[in-house]
Amino acid sequence: YMYIGPQGIVHGTTITVLNAARMKSGGNDFGGLLFITSGLGGMSGAQPKAAKIAGVVSITAEVNPKAAWKRHEQGWVDEVVEDIDLLIEKTEAARAARENTSFAYLGNIVEVWEAFADKGIHVDFGSDQTSLHNPFAGGYYPVSLSFEQANEMMAKNPEAFKKAVHDSL
Repeated sequence: YMYIGPQGIVHGTTITVLNAARMKSGGNDFGGLLFITSGLGGMSGAQPKAAKIAGVVSITAEVNPKAAWKRHEQGWVDEVVEDIDLLIEKTEAARAARENTSFAYLGNIVEVWEAFADKGIHVDFGSDQTSLHNPFAGGYYPVSLSFEQANEMMAKNPEAFKKAVHDSL
């Protein structure tokens, strides 16, 4: 038995990102395109790697610092950013320079989408690699809670956690 891990889905994820980039660019020049997604645990390191292969700028939000830093150490993501304003600044600089950079954002994907919408920043395409098939057992973390708070609520008050997940979704 071998756990498939992120390497097992890089190919399919890359094909998906490439096709989305082709649709957005109308060709094969993807410099400056922005891909936003979430989840760096389990099999999710494939997203920033696929974006890197495709040649787009990517942001992958992750609420678990251990997972984000692990993917960075393993080379699946180029840079970890903890501040949303700094993330916006670095993303816009990478896009303007047409640099192929993958960012991990330590926080919730909702924070990223809302901050970019508030600033009027165009996102070319997005996805999600969280375990939303199992949202109430760690597959999704509510935007209103830290990683630690969510884990505590999940264990001690699952009904409140379920409500918080529904509110975020």
